[in-house]
Amino acid sequence: MREFQEIYDIAAERKGGPDALEALLSTPLTQEELRHTFDDRWLSRMAKGIFQAGFSWKVIESKWPGFEVAFDGFDPDRVAFYKDEDIDRLLANDAIVRNGAKISAVVENASFIREVSAAHERFGNWVADWPVTDHAGLLAELAKRGSRLGAGTGQRMLRMMGRDGYVLSDDVTARLVAEGVVTKKPSSKRDMTAVQEAFNTWMAQSGRGLTQISQVLAFSV
Repeated sequence: MREFQEIYDIAAERKGGPDALEALLSTPLTQEELRHTFDDRWLSRMAKGIFQAGFSWKVIESKWPGFEVAFDGFDPDRVAFYKDEDIDRLLANDAIVRNGAKISAVVENASFIREVSAAHERFGNWVADWPVTDHAGLLAELAKRGSRLGAGTGQRMLRMMGRDGYVLSDDVTARLVAEGVVTKKPSSKRDMTAVQEAFNTWMAQSGRGLTQISQVLAFSV
């Protein structure tokens, strides 16, 4: 496995130099900022990721204001207690994508958020307190306790909400394979452990967080 600086140099050469590469890297929220993200925004972002899976992202984005209205602003305290008539209302609402399984997943995730918030005061506290050195564990917990939050959906949701973390895109996976970390797209617990260990090594070498390391890996391919 190469040292991070070697991979960084490959990415910089591909993108026109270090300055050009740095301009492409994003900065996640601080731990304190993450604590102050509201539960309704977490549910909204979860829902968007769920509905984007298998659908045109542009279509979902264009309809999103309608989703916000239809799901009562994604207030978990309301959505978690939706009854059959609420599901029927949503299935009849052409302002959203009417997919029963995905709608049910949003309701289930509202209950998940409420459960976590009851123990941690706010969902953002739970995410902020989870060690970045065990990001794989957080992803596994989302997949286990949430609905349809496994694989790329959970990874992208955390990234979009500002959590420092990696997204195992095709390009990132290609670099991980090239470095001998995994042999294919990570899916097993063993693969995810190997991925986390590699990222932890690169964090120690570079002083950077998971988000920027992930982006550098992607830009190196």
